[in-house]
Amino acid sequence: MIGGVDSSEDLASHLRGWDPQPVDTTGTVEPWPAEAFAGLLDQPSPVKGTGDPLPPMWHWFHLLAHPGQSALGDDGHPARGAFLPPLPDRRRMFAGGRLQVREPLRVGDEVARRSSLVTATPKTGRSGSMVFVTERHEYRRAGMLALVEEQDYAYRSQPAGEARGLATELQTAAEPGPVAPDAWRARLDPDSRMLFRFSALTYNTHRIHYDHPYVTGVEGYPGLVVHGPLLALLLLELPRRFAPGRQVAGFSYRLRSPAFAGVPIVADGDARGELTAGVPGQPPSVTGTVAFFG
Repeated sequence: MIGGVDSSEDLASHLRGWDPQPVDTTGTVEPWPAEAFAGLLDQPSPVKGTGDPLPPMWHWFHLLAHPGQSALGDDGHPARGAFLPPLPDRRRMFAGGRLQVREPLRVGDEVARRSSLVTATPKTGRSGSMVFVTERHEYRRAGMLALVEEQDYAYRSQPAGEARGLATELQTAAEPGPVAPDAWRARLDPDSRMLFRFSALTYNTHRIHYDHPYVTGVEGYPGLVVHGPLLALLLLELPRRFAPGRQVAGFSYRLRSPAFAGVPIVADGDARGELTAGVPGQPPSVTGTVAFFG
C-alpha cells in the first residue's frame, strides 16, 4: 500500500512504546443537553430539573473534550489525543461498546470520570488491517461508582481517496413490515441538519458527518455518515419509550455497517431486550442487548 500500512505487523510497529495514562475529568450534569437531544428526536424531554435521572447513555452529552482549533487534524478529529493510536493516515470508526449502570447520573450531580486504555490490538479483517482500541470510562458521584462504560474503536491507516472496502453506495430502503402487538419500533429520518445538530451536541468535528466532498472523496463513503453513537442511542429509545417503568442495568451494542443521511432507519425490539436498527430491507447497522434491573 503506497503511503499507508498494509499489515497488522506494520500497525503493531507504530504502537510500540504507546502507553497512554488515565485521564481524569470532572463536571456538572446540566439539563440543557438532554433537552436538546430530546428536541433532535422530536420527543418530550425526560429531564425537567435538578435530581432528574439521565436516560442511559445520555451522559455522552456531558464532560466533553474541547480542543483548540489548531489541534484538529485534516479529518476534523484532534490530531493527537490520549487514546488516539499513533498511526499514519489514521481513519477512525466507532465499533461498539458496553455499559453497566449502578445508579443513573442525575441533573445537578458533580461527576468525576476516569478514562483509561484497556487494549490496543492489531488485526486483519475483511476490510484490511486495523487496530482495535477499547477505552474504559468510570463515572463516580460523591466518590461512589455510578456507571462503567467501555467503547470500542477501529483505526486503520488509509491514504486520502482510497476506498475503504465497505459500503460503496447508498442503501435502498424497503417498506418496513408490520409491527407485532408486543414489539417495539422507532424510526429515525437522518438528514444533514440532524447530523449537524448531533455533531454540535457531542462536540464532534469529524468531517464524515457534515462535509460531503470530504466523506466521498477522502474517506470513500457514498454520503454523510450517521454517527455510531446516534444509532446506539436509537436502540435505547425502544426501552425508554415502550418500557418506561423498567430501569436499564446494562447495554451492549455493536456497529455492523454504516448508515447514511437521507435514508430512513428503523429500530425494532421487544421486552426480551434484543434490539436492532438499520435500513428496512437491508442488514442491520447496529445490534444490541439491554438488561434490566429485577
